[in-house]
Amino acid sequence: MNKRAILAIILVSYVMIVLDTSVVLTGLPKIHLELGFSDSGLAWVQSAYTLTFGGFLLLAARAGDMIGRRRMLVAGLALFTLASLAIGAAATPAMLVAARAVQGLGAAILAPSTLALLQTTFTEAGERTRAVSLYSATAGIAASVGLVLGGVLAEWTSWRVGFLINLPIGMAMIWAALRYISDNPQQHASARFDLGGALASTAGMGALVYALIRSASTGWADALTQGTLVAGVLLLAAFVVIQRRVAAPIMPLRLFTSAPRAAAYAARVLFLGAMIGFFFFTTQYLQAVAGYPPSTTGLAFLPMTLMNFAVALQVPRLTRRIGNARLLAIGLAVCMVGMVWLSRVVPGSAYLTAVALPMVLIGAGQGMVLSPLTAAGIAGVGAADAGAASGVVNVAHQLGNALGLAVLVALAGASGLAQRVTTALSASSVFLLLALLLMAWPVSGKKVGIEVAQS
Repeated sequence: MNKRAILAIILVSYVMIVLDTSVVLTGLPKIHLELGFSDSGLAWVQSAYTLTFGGFLLLAARAGDMIGRRRMLVAGLALFTLASLAIGAAATPAMLVAARAVQGLGAAILAPSTLALLQTTFTEAGERTRAVSLYSATAGIAASVGLVLGGVLAEWTSWRVGFLINLPIGMAMIWAALRYISDNPQQHASARFDLGGALASTAGMGALVYALIRSASTGWADALTQGTLVAGVLLLAAFVVIQRRVAAPIMPLRLFTSAPRAAAYAARVLFLGAMIGFFFFTTQYLQAVAGYPPSTTGLAFLPMTLMNFAVALQVPRLTRRIGNARLLAIGLAVCMVGMVWLSRVVPGSAYLTAVALPMVLIGAGQGMVLSPLTAAGIAGVGAADAGAASGVVNVAHQLGNALGLAVLVALAGASGLAQRVTTALSASSVFLLLALLLMAWPVSGKKVGIEVAQS
């Protein structure tokens, strides 16, 4: 087994997913003008991706456990790559939104496969810590790089290039996966599949994410928003009941019997809610208030990107010295201080002191947080449930993005943009504080660290 090649395939595949989540943000103004999107319709460029990504994650994750993770990885790569081609060639808003939805489905298949393969390939504690650290660093760094790349490409070439570059990368990863990764499904494909759970989870997650996305533009008083929210909650409640009764559940409830692991899932929702607020509202501030063009807006995130990268590389060493629990607590605290500082930005603030320096702290905090948080989410999980646990980690990730943005947009209200940025980033700081408290109580941080180390 060539573990280096497998790790490279996992990391590059995951970079594609994360990069395309953020690369579109700084390119949205160009997409708006070129394709003639309405103001409300433009949000669906991102929302269509989020909706299918979040809706199909649990189904795709468990399918990987049953029919083989290499098959799911290759299928996800193929679908994601073809959708990227369709996005790059889109001539109308409808074509672009439809292609983004298909791309989200490809990401839903691909994301849990990458983390599950990492978990089953790197079984020794030390090598798993290093692999998870690189995986988590990839998530944080790719998100920041996506903003830089999206802005530069949108201004200097075309926003389409950010998606078309997936073609050679995707084809290369499919070839590499077929050559270096062996399939090892935990059950035969003919095994009885949890169809009821699959339908309930997909429909429930889809309805919930749709309601959260819609609430950002229509408010919570909208009848359709309320109806889909209630439907989503009821379907997910039915899903939990189904999981208690079936022999081969799509999401084994035993994943939540570990208090540290359950706390890690909830903390991930809060952390990602804070970070989506940071990216979304800071990008708006830099372009609409500070007057930066797309390329400069992207480059303005470099202090965070560089610090994130530098700190993430030190995570294995820091983990050995102070443990996952302390590293996670320190990272959340540092990130929170940076977010509070950034929330004080006002029109006319100096970039260095009001934006760049807070970004350094946020980047350092993110570099410390994602690795132990990911490790805690898959700690102590057997190989048979690796895909399911990876799916829950990714569901928490997507719920954090969707729920966080919906809550922050609602809290920001309809005031002036500068005031909305202050309000949203202040609320993001509260999310980080709650995540910090959640990881300290009701379970001790030491317990989290021990469980991660023993996985």
